[in-house]
Amino acid sequence: MKTIEMYVNGEWCNSSNEEWIPVTEPSTGSELARIPRGQSKDVDIAVNAAKDAFESDAWRSVKPFERGRMLTEIAAKINENRDELAELESTDVGKPLSQGYADIDAAIRYFEFYAGAADKVMGDTIPIEDGLLDYVVREPVGVTAHIVPWNYPIQILSRSVAAAIAMGNTVVVKSAEDTPLTAAKIAEYFDQINIPKGVFNHVTGYGKEAGASLAAHPLIDHLTFTGSVETGTAVANRATSNVTPVTLELGGKSPNIVFADCDIEKALTGVTKAIIQNSGQTCSAGSRLLIEESFKDEFLDKLVARFKELSIGPALEDKDIGPILNEKQYNRVMNFLEIAEEEGNILAGGGPVAPKNGENGCYIEPTIIDNVAPDSRLAQEEIFGPVLAVFTFKSAEDAIDLANSTDYGLVTGIWTQNINKAHLLSSRIRSGQVFVNNYGAGGGIQMPFGGYKKSGFGREKGWIALYNYTQVKNVAVRYD
Repeated sequence: MKTIEMYVNGEWCNSSNEEWIPVTEPSTGSELARIPRGQSKDVDIAVNAAKDAFESDAWRSVKPFERGRMLTEIAAKINENRDELAELESTDVGKPLSQGYADIDAAIRYFEFYAGAADKVMGDTIPIEDGLLDYVVREPVGVTAHIVPWNYPIQILSRSVAAAIAMGNTVVVKSAEDTPLTAAKIAEYFDQINIPKGVFNHVTGYGKEAGASLAAHPLIDHLTFTGSVETGTAVANRATSNVTPVTLELGGKSPNIVFADCDIEKALTGVTKAIIQNSGQTCSAGSRLLIEESFKDEFLDKLVARFKELSIGPALEDKDIGPILNEKQYNRVMNFLEIAEEEGNILAGGGPVAPKNGENGCYIEPTIIDNVAPDSRLAQEEIFGPVLAVFTFKSAEDAIDLANSTDYGLVTGIWTQNINKAHLLSSRIRSGQVFVNNYGAGGGIQMPFGGYKKSGFGREKGWIALYNYTQVKNVAVRYD
């Protein structure tokens, strides 16, 4: 079993209590590695290292374009090790290998995108009056904390860390205890490039210990968190005690809205992929299907047939669907399927499955549930599994009301060839992203991502995410 160490101030280290956490492979239930069980003392050391690095002449003297070159080096190292990282990510998370490759390619793009942006975030001048020069600059916030979830570890680390470093900040990453392996690889790559010690730090441990300590640390200047609403609320409350700004990307109950005039083949493919990716363990999963009533039977018949053809198996066999992360997540999904048996009509799936070579993993059939009441837990709560709840609507107004009927507002898919309906729904649905006749747009590296309502606040990805990691300073100079 491989031993992973934390990376703090340019050094590899164990936790202060010298305790370890096992990392389990979802596909087989076997142990992959062990990581240090980081404590508040370890977090404090990492944060202080980042603080010292931020205030050092060594980091302050690095020019913006040089920061960009450092990020380009990381992108190149990820690309050089693409096969190894894809296999590692797939094995660690349990996702099919092709999805692991997609995550690695996205990580490369994040580092490349923000490398190119490092020297292009401009200030401004404001006309006040003659004899007064007023200008605005964006400065780095300081030490940024990044609490990374288990479902897309390398992607979510890359998109926030690259943006933070591009703007001149130093970072402390706390990876998920379930899936820390690619984060440790990124730490290796930072160790291999010429960058001041303490700019990048990686701590491991349980969320309730290391994660909670990081969120509450008084020297953190910005916190980025991705995860559940419950945990995100707790993290934000801890950060608030120090008036630390936060970016929260939380849950979703995202709808795919299918009109009778859609391109049926494209809609079928989009709806299917939106719920089976990473076994439905995705905050932006299209977990609600809203179908125009006159079109329901035709579309559902074809969709059920597609679901029954989907393959299930261990991550590296690259089937359509891999395992659920662990027994805890598996039991959560199975509890919802018990509700479905009582409250809905299961058209496909609905139970566990034991594929060949995956007998010790937790696998669930891709499931379609019809006749779900809009106020049911199946309609309102994030299941985080390959489970699709079906609803019908008669008019565009009905579809808008249904789409907006949950506490979430992360992503929406609209399938129609009527441009008027597409724009009407796009303007009225309370959702951070809206996709028309597609779902996801190739990873959306450049697209702002975040939610309305309990899906969080702030935006990641794209140019706008750079502003998370800057302070705005106004300077007014009087001259004769």
